Amino acid sequence: MIETEALRKTFEVRQGRTVKTVDAVRGVDLHVREGEIFGFLGPNGAGKTTTLRMLATLITPDAGRATIAGADLLREPGEVRRRIGYVAQGGSTWDEVTAREELVLQARMYGHSKADAHARAAAALAAFDLTDYADRKCKTYSGGQRRRVDIALGVIHSPKALFLDEPTTGLDPQSRARMWDEIRRLRSEGMTIFITTHYLDEADALCDRIAIIDHGEIVAEGTPKALKREISGEIVSVTLGSAAELEEAADQLRTATEVLQAEPSVRKLETHDEGIRLFVESGASAIPHIAKALDHAGITIDSIELHRPSLDDVFLAKTGRSLRES
Repeated sequence: MIETEALRKTFEVRQGRTVKTVDAVRGVDLHVREGEIFGFLGPNGAGKTTTLRMLATLITPDAGRATIAGADLLREPGEVRRRIGYVAQGGSTWDEVTAREELVLQARMYGHSKADAHARAAAALAAFDLTDYADRKCKTYSGGQRRRVDIALGVIHSPKALFLDEPTTGLDPQSRARMWDEIRRLRSEGMTIFITTHYLDEADALCDRIAIIDHGEIVAEGTPKALKREISGEIVSVTLGSAAELEEAADQLRTATEVLQAEPSVRKLETHDEGIRLFVESGASAIPHIAKALDHAGITIDSIELHRPSLDDVFLAKTGRSLRES
């Protein structure tokens, strides 16, 4: 459904009198299958939205090629637009019009007759549970209601592929859960969905496959389960006790790192602002040895936790930093 090869985009950024070239997307290769939810995961500024905007024909790639729903991105941008839906991160509803008016106008802009546009609007309102307030102005809607109108606008013309840019940013937990249900429903009806997000739980819960992008490059791709399986064993997170001075805290972290690197059960070690992350084969057997070694070294432990690898651990393993911290 979506295929890219060596897609690139650079921007010129002015800093005072100097013009600097920034590589926003650096040769991205993607293959999105028909009928799947494909997640594009990464920190802010990694190149997610730039890639999506290229695929939606809003900006032109500097290099590379892509086909979307069988149409060539560079040679047939108009045909690509007819075959896709696009929902921007910032939303697209107008305060002074109603959801029904928005939907009818959108359908008319895609070439549908007046009668068909009204029929499609009514069907979309029902499908997204918007009928009860369809004729109220959008400025009276909650954030979750407006976001559902945004997605209804993106699918009013029955696209083959739907691009969603950070669809749940700013929503409360209940509205997020409702949005996930709507996305799953669209996929069940045969639509291919390309979703950008920086929420780890969202990518894990929703997506059939994901690609992780960092600094404009794909650093990992696969199913969430397969990616997490690459990080074998278990992870022990150690938070050190509070130190009176920054220098003392740095010394404690350095000493703890040296002590734990010598532990036979520790296969890999990563430090972060709050402590140390240890990759071990069996957390249950490793934790007593870790605690004993730190105690003998005079290091106070604030907390020690065991967990299985997450998508954040995948990102950490691929980039050397935490996606949450990013």
